[in-house]
Parts: sequence; C-alpha cells; structure tokens
Amino acid sequence: MNHVDSGAGLGRRQMLQLAGLAGLTAALPACGRGFGGTGGGDDGKVEINMVWWGDAQRAEFTQKSLDLFQSANPGIRVRTEYQDSSPYKDKLAARFAAGDPPDLLAMRFDSLREYTDRGTLLDLGAHADRLDLSGLTPQAKALGQVGPASYGVPSGLNTIGFVIDKSLTDKYGVALPDGDTWSWEQYADFATQVTKASAGTVYGSNFEPWTVANLLVFARQRGEDFFTRDGRLGATAATVTAWYQFTVDLRARGGLPPAGFIDQNNGTSPAQSYLAKKAIASQIIPTNNLYGFNQACGGNLALLRIPGESQARQRGQSVDTPALWSIAARSKHPEQTLTLLNFLINDAAAAQAAGATRGVPPNRALAVQTAPSLDPDSRRSAEFLTKLQDEKLPPSYPYPVGASKLTNILKVISTEVEFGRMTPAEAGQRFLTEARKAITT
Repeated sequence: MNHVDSGAGLGRRQMLQLAGLAGLTAALPACGRGFGGTGGGDDGKVEINMVWWGDAQRAEFTQKSLDLFQSANPGIRVRTEYQDSSPYKDKLAARFAAGDPPDLLAMRFDSLREYTDRGTLLDLGAHADRLDLSGLTPQAKALGQVGPASYGVPSGLNTIGFVIDKSLTDKYGVALPDGDTWSWEQYADFATQVTKASAGTVYGSNFEPWTVANLLVFARQRGEDFFTRDGRLGATAATVTAWYQFTVDLRARGGLPPAGFIDQNNGTSPAQSYLAKKAIASQIIPTNNLYGFNQACGGNLALLRIPGESQARQRGQSVDTPALWSIAARSKHPEQTLTLLNFLINDAAAAQAAGATRGVPPNRALAVQTAPSLDPDSRRSAEFLTKLQDEKLPPSYPYPVGASKLTNILKVISTEVEFGRMTPAEAGQRFLTEARKAITT
C-alpha cells in the first residue's frame, strides 16, 4: 500500500495566501449550510466529509450512490454538504485556510492549479493501489493533471451545447438549423427570425458572453488556445473583440434581448432560467444539465452543437468536466476517501444511481454500460458526448493560476459592452490587460 503523506499541509503563510483566493480577510466569515468542519462519529465509524456545489436534485442522485457505498462499507459514514455555485468557492477556500479541509471535494476546473501550487491536494496518481484510473480515456485523465501529477478525477464528462425550445419555433414557424453544420451567421439568422416572427414576445436567443467555457470554444475556432498547456493565457485581444462585436451586432438585430432585459441576479437553476419562462427560445447550457432544463421547459428542447464547428480553423468543442473530484492532502482519512472515490468512478451501480447530473461517467466502459438505463434526456446528452469523444477534438488544459478571477472580469466588461459604455475593441484590450494582471505564470 502506498504511503499517504498526511503532513503535506499548509503553513500559516500559505493558509493566508489560500484565503486570498476568495478575497477573505484575517477574520474568516462563518460558514453556513454545514461547511464548518468535520466531526467525529460516536459509533466507531470513520466519517468522511464530502462537499460539492449543486442543487437538491443533484444531491438526491448523489445520495443514492452514497447509500450503495455505505452499505458495502459499513465502517464508513459519508457526511455530505453542498452549496449553490456562487458561495461554494469562498466557503471552500475558508475551510482550507482554516486548516480544516473536507476529505473529498468538488474542485472547480479553473481553481485546480491554485490549490495544487500550494500543496493542498493529494496526488491521486500515487495511489493506484486504491484508485483505479485505467478506465479513463487519456482526454479524461488529462483534465485533472498538472504536470506529471494527477490531482483530480472528472466527476463526469460534459461539454456545452445549444438548446432550442421546439415548442416556440413550431409556434412561430421557424425551422430548426442543422445542429451539426450551422455557422455563427446561421445562428444569428435563426435568433433574429424567432424574435421577428414572435413580434418581440420571445427573443431568439441568449448566452453569457462572460462565461469562459463559451469564449474558450470561440477562441479555439479562431485557432487560439484560450489557455495553453503550460498554464498561460493564449487568447488575443482580437478574438475577444470579435466575440463582443458579435453580441453587439446580434443585439442590434434583435436576436438577443435588449440591454438590461436579463437580470443576472435571477438565479442559475433551470427552473429560474429565461428559457423556462419562455422569454427566449435558445441558449448555451452544459450538456449534463439537459435533464433539468428539459423538465423545466416542458420537454421540447433540441440539443445542438456550438455553431461554427464546420467552418472553423480548428474544432472548438472539447470533452470537459463539470467538476473534478479532489482529495485534500490533509484529509484525516485519506485511505477511506480514496476507497470512496474509486467506488464513485468505477462502480456500475453507483454510476447508474447517479444518473447524468454530473455528466457522462468518466470510465468509458461504465458510460456504455449505464447509457441504456438512463432517462431519455440523460441518454441524449450521453450520446451527444459519446459521439464527440469519437472525433478528433482539442484537449482541455487546467486553467492557469488566477484564471478563476476571469469570470468577474468578463462580467464587468460584458455589462459595459451591453449598455454601450465600452466598444468591442475597448473590451478586447481591457480584457487582455486585466487578464494578464490576474494570471500568474
């Protein structure tokens, strides 16, 4: 059995640096909804603390897998805590900074390097006796690798795609595009047609220009790695300018809602979406969220690839992950936590019980085995991703240190562009300046 280095922790200086990830002061805020540290059981069982972000539906599916694990491992109890995505990052950083990290945690893809550079995560590749990663494709394994070490395992595999509400397009007589071949120009035409055909009662589309995953695909299509293999920013000001120019032009044509129509504080769940409200006819979603969105929208969503893939200099879409499972280097129970992670990744019953709320199982054999038992929407998203995995796609690299700040940078810029206070060209230059400050190399 490999030795688990339980002493690979943080010194006081490193703890304060990690707290800085979340903008925390020396007086760390109180953590709600649990997130307050691990407690010992009084019945002799080893208690593992497992945290993630997500909603009640994801928690329900996760618990089904954990019930199976605990039945097979009666000496282990798993105490779970989950948060909405917004507060999760700060509360996780607070736990690490306080020297009381969870054992198993959902790790944001844009934060992996920040945690690994400070020695806070366990090298999973050093524990092959307890964690079998042989069922993962090289693409899936690479998602959690920083240099030669492996610090995360995909909780599932996904990508992004456009969903279109067919009930609205049928109502207004607008034909669905060919989702395998459509261009950005054809997408713009489609969105504009919906708005015009509905006399403005429904806007043709909306997507978040500040979501890095969306811009990343657009940059790849233009021949750029938004983030490079060695952890640097590869996007240019010209690409960011083109991205925002597209949104400005489409909004002027009516394909996107007018400035201020979308309330960013509206909430992030499918039920709270403007798609569910029938205010827009299409948007970009992570494919693992198809089940939730289709339920919220009445069961009439079509799933299409991102536009521009057929016309691009290189493919933009890639196989990604909603989150990585990582283990804290200072886990109080590393061996039992490795056993739990191995179960979640490699057990067929666990994969089936979890459904597709975290995407397609990273173990390729399990993905094939469990697909027939999935609900129709989850099966659609699984088939969508399986087809992509059989194609030659660009790899996804762990984001550089500091990349987790880019979303907020892009949100500010996007708002300025949306209300006409900044031109697309100014946005491109502003992004490059701010991104270079944020990303350390």
